[in-house]
Amino acid sequence: MASPSSRPQARRSALRFIGLAVLSVAIAGCTPRTQRAVEPIQPQPAQPISRLPPGETLNRVAVLVPLTGPAAQVGQSILNAANLALADTGVERIRIMSYDTGPGAAQAASTAIAQGAGLILGPLLGEDVRLVAPIAAAADVPVISFSNDVSVAGDGVYLMGLNPAQSVDRVVNYARGQGASRFAALVPSSLYGSRVSDSMRVTVGAARGEFVGTQSYDRSATALRESAATLRRLGPFDAVLLADGTRTAVQAAPLVRGDNRNLRILGTELWAAEANGGGNAQLRGAWYAAASDTLFNQLRTRYRARYNRDPVRLASLGYDATLLAIRIAANWPLGRPFPEGELRDRQGFVGVDGAFRFGRDGVAERALEVRQLTANGFTVVSPAPTGFN
Repeated sequence: MASPSSRPQARRSALRFIGLAVLSVAIAGCTPRTQRAVEPIQPQPAQPISRLPPGETLNRVAVLVPLTGPAAQVGQSILNAANLALADTGVERIRIMSYDTGPGAAQAASTAIAQGAGLILGPLLGEDVRLVAPIAAAADVPVISFSNDVSVAGDGVYLMGLNPAQSVDRVVNYARGQGASRFAALVPSSLYGSRVSDSMRVTVGAARGEFVGTQSYDRSATALRESAATLRRLGPFDAVLLADGTRTAVQAAPLVRGDNRNLRILGTELWAAEANGGGNAQLRGAWYAAASDTLFNQLRTRYRARYNRDPVRLASLGYDATLLAIRIAANWPLGRPFPEGELRDRQGFVGVDGAFRFGRDGVAERALEVRQLTANGFTVVSPAPTGFN
């Protein structure tokens, strides 16, 4: 692990190996015959009040995740990965404190801050981030969330989650470079679908392609079939984005393809969490963008050895966020506010999910690879960049 003195170079390396002075005032004695003016003692700045409990020797970092309720398995896996990151570094700079957002994210945040947390990792859901953000801001505590809901970012809130717009941008630009010029999208009738559609329109325009149009569908076989037929009538297109999981994409692909056997199917980052989408011939050859699995596979091995089970894919966010906190904690004075400005280093950082950096909006910009689905899984057709210019 790099030392604090080599931080500029360490930014590029993997993150895994990472009172008041007492014044003595001498007042000269006065002789009976001579009076001497005594200079007034200048007031000294008040000693900053530590946010930590008495006797604490490490800065505290709160991990806010669901440990009860329907998302408990995901939350526990993220927390386990955070603790694994702490163990992997072997450096005692922070103390991880876990808080369950199942009963309520606001209460979890309030308790964490009351117990001295100077940084919050989490929550997982955008709706919980909205509850935590004002509580954290009032205490000058930054939040590094695992959400990908860009509407909650900014004002001290940073998002580690993969933004779907970045996945769309990466795969569309790759397809454009391979000769596709006319694009369309089939998206679910949801907030996710709406955001993907908007991103598609902007990205295709910026890539100097033509966006033929988009169609949304409710989650029923009939609605999917009707929306696909409407999309085909909008005109010919070279590539179509299916903004859903592979189970739905398998049904949608032949509907939008029709007689166009050369149509290129594009997917989103959702496909990265699903096993062997290319096992169905309808999606074989499709492209999608995702974070590299190379370092995550190594994390999986260590995680399995420690916890006797596999981590969820999102566990990498907990691991990388903790390593980031450990790295910056080298310049975090005990009991003082977290040095938030260091999160915005434009050189970025490298973690289990590859290179990333936070933009001015607080959203993590990620270096993604482009994959092509095969009968046995996928192949990488365009590797992820190793850093940022």
